[in-house]
Amino acid sequence: MSVTHNGKTYELVMFDLDDTLAPSKTAMSDEMVELFRELLAGSLGCIISGGQYGQFQSQVLDRLGDFPDRANLHLMPTNGTRYVRWSEDWETVYAEDLSDDQKARAMRVVEEGARELGLWESETWGPILEDRGSQITFSALGQSAPVDAKSAWDPDGRKKESLRAYAADRLPDLEVRSGGSTSVDITAKGIDKAYGARRLMEILNLTTDDILFFGDRLDEGGNDRPVAELGIESIAVHGWEDTYAKLGAIVRA
Repeated sequence: MSVTHNGKTYELVMFDLDDTLAPSKTAMSDEMVELFRELLAGSLGCIISGGQYGQFQSQVLDRLGDFPDRANLHLMPTNGTRYVRWSEDWETVYAEDLSDDQKARAMRVVEEGARELGLWESETWGPILEDRGSQITFSALGQSAPVDAKSAWDPDGRKKESLRAYAADRLPDLEVRSGGSTSVDITAKGIDKAYGARRLMEILNLTTDDILFFGDRLDEGGNDRPVAELGIESIAVHGWEDTYAKLGAIVRA
């Protein structure tokens, strides 16, 4: 089982989720669902994202439904601090949750920082702070904010970076990274998408040469960049439509 790109064969195709397979916090389109099923019929696939498992379920699994190649799909929520795969049902293989103390300190610091920096919004779409077990996530406009509002809030990333730096300085024992367009993610030290990719390679007995990655934040400082820095061949995309076009050229060649 494999796909071929530029004359090279890959056993597994890995994807970011938001703004790569679907708009942020939004379900996959009909076109992407059909293409994704075609991919999984002939290759292993993996989705790795800072989002919690519930987002994977609503954005991807509920859309894919029951299909014969579910065992070929590997899910890595919260940047690989959780790993879920199919075995008669979707089962959690491991989950590396933060301690209660780590969670409490992370929530306190990121809220204090947002308020001091003038980034704590009074009108939001859902909660600003979320305990994802293995990750604390700050979402400036709330977990359910519409895509256009999120895009307009911090177009150059300066607000998010100021909060990330504030929290990182005060949480030296934890990892503080920029997440999606309005989010900051806090995990155990050393956790990023490269961590998840390494764990998956160990479990599936793969190497960096076996994986092809699609992500929308491969720029310097982007949350997809660590995957490319591992030496995994990476394709930069700008939205799910771009992914659909580039992946379709590979799967349907």
